[in-house]
Amino acid sequence: MSGTIKLRKGLDITLQGEAEKVKTTAESSLFAIKPPDFHGLVPKMTVKVGDKVKIGTVIFFDKYQEEIKFVSPVAGEISDVFRGEKRRILEVRIKADGTDASEEFGASNPDSMDGKGVKKALLENGLWPFIKMRPIDVIARPTDKPKAIFVSAFDSSPLAPDYDYILHGEHDAFQAGLTAIAKLTDGKVHLTKRANVSHDAAITDAKGVQTHTISGKHPAGNVGTQIHHIDPINKGEIVWTVNALDVATIGRTLLAGKFDPTRTVALTGSEVKKTSYVKTRIGATIKPMVDGQIASDNVRYISGNVLTGEKIDADGYVGFYDHQVTVIPEGDEPAFQLSGGGWLGPGTKKFSINRSYFSWLTPNKKRVLNTNLNGEVRAFVVTGELEKVFPFDIYPMQLIKSCMYEDIDLMENLGIYEVAPEDFALCEFVCTSKVNIQDKIREGLDLIHKECM
Repeated sequence: MSGTIKLRKGLDITLQGEAEKVKTTAESSLFAIKPPDFHGLVPKMTVKVGDKVKIGTVIFFDKYQEEIKFVSPVAGEISDVFRGEKRRILEVRIKADGTDASEEFGASNPDSMDGKGVKKALLENGLWPFIKMRPIDVIARPTDKPKAIFVSAFDSSPLAPDYDYILHGEHDAFQAGLTAIAKLTDGKVHLTKRANVSHDAAITDAKGVQTHTISGKHPAGNVGTQIHHIDPINKGEIVWTVNALDVATIGRTLLAGKFDPTRTVALTGSEVKKTSYVKTRIGATIKPMVDGQIASDNVRYISGNVLTGEKIDADGYVGFYDHQVTVIPEGDEPAFQLSGGGWLGPGTKKFSINRSYFSWLTPNKKRVLNTNLNGEVRAFVVTGELEKVFPFDIYPMQLIKSCMYEDIDLMENLGIYEVAPEDFALCEFVCTSKVNIQDKIREGLDLIHKECM
């Protein structure tokens, strides 16, 4: 496919608190792998509290796909298995011992491996969970053969980390990761770049992939948007997706012969005194990152971005798929009608997609937004707002409603196989009815998974 994909729909939410191009290190002694990060997973533990583990030691596996394993990002001791309702495992907590002892499996060159060898290496060494599948947006099934694999070379979400900055100097690892995942499909590996931007050499010099460029507002960086415009999914087809930064993790691990848990996390948000890029590990607690860095007391900590991230505590843990931590005001203070934050005020500090407030005069101003919904849940009515920010050839309102009343035939006809919850994050943001749209889409996908796949 040649030329540039040009999106005419979408929305960039400009917030204060973008990560400065400064690298720091946060040494943590506490880590956790959270099974809820892997939607649909039923974990089976291979360790118990008090057991010693190394980097790369298997700590649990998928009950229904036992070959998919999840490994420890640190050497130490299993300190706790934190459970929720019905004894569901929420976190497997690990206390580091500072030794960095690793399970060794031998270095390998992806160039000399075949698809079967790559698959075995990824499964045995805890790398397979980085690969997700569409439709359904869950960990890929090793028995499938995808028609293509998609990698987005940038993230367009609010305050997103700069992939080029993080991947600088990772050329060999990134190329090794691309070479490895290319062995898993008979189709193409699609690498999509942002138009009119100078990308790092790790991305521009990538070999063995088909490159595309895309321009427009968020969700231009979402892999779902790119799939829709490059090679849409029909019923019965499967594609796999891998985050570009996780591609480098796969490459580093294969080249080194041991699991590499290192991760660079963008510490962002208006309530962070000094934003930066923090070198840490998968599943690290955010406490060392945020200690002494928060400007106020009443804040919300988010693992991920403000649209799709997960609320965590000040001593919570970075999600398995997250490369960003965001800190914003909590937004639980009342806003009086005529005050600056009230609905009858001029709204110069508010963010609006229409001209309800004077803030439309300064569309590029970076703002401080809190978590306030600015209204209660109400009837889900047709407004036309969702279509303005949804760059798919799909009717979003109708698809959401078909998920709500579980009409499988209508869901299929309206394009449920092409979407994931994150593709509707902007729809949820602009929804005047305050509906948790991402949850509704996830429920619809779960129904499709149960009944049709």
